[in-house]
Amino acid sequence: MFEIALGLFGGLALFVFALKSMSDGLQKLAGKKAHRVMEVLTSIPIVGVLVGALVTVVVGSSTLVTVMVVGFVNASMMTLKQAISVIMGANIGTTVTAQLVAFRITDLWPFFAAFGFIVYFVFKQKRVKTTGFVVFSLGLLLLGMLLMSQAMSPLRGDPNFQQLMLTLSHNRILAFLVGLIFTALV
Repeated sequence: MFEIALGLFGGLALFVFALKSMSDGLQKLAGKKAHRVMEVLTSIPIVGVLVGALVTVVVGSSTLVTVMVVGFVNASMMTLKQAISVIMGANIGTTVTAQLVAFRITDLWPFFAAFGFIVYFVFKQKRVKTTGFVVFSLGLLLLGMLLMSQAMSPLRGDPNFQQLMLTLSHNRILAFLVGLIFTALV
């Protein structure tokens, strides 16, 4: 059980670090022009929802999109009204992202990490280096997801864990509270 917890939290630490790194890199890439682009794309709520869903599918994480949106609101690049529509879209995009994970997109982590690393260290232009950093961070994010998945794999056959999941499936309030706690921890 200790190995499972260590693997899970190690993967989670890498995942959260990569999320933060990607968010910082994307904010640097966005620059001052992003304010106008964000304003145009998110001024109509339905377009904001579509943008949120699309970006979530592209980056593979509604958490990342939410972190970026919070950063944009903090930087006064978006209003709260705009942020709400994008976050709603991010939650819709999560459904599609779950399907992508089922396709084992996490196995692509070495490609993103290697490509981003090379771009970051070979090129001298600041925007290109920052893009390399973002791509490298995406590789780390996928690696973190893979590590968490691998750490939890022994629980698939554990009868106690299966019983816990069965209990949660029959008690929606308890399942909601457990999900709420895990989400808050992440």
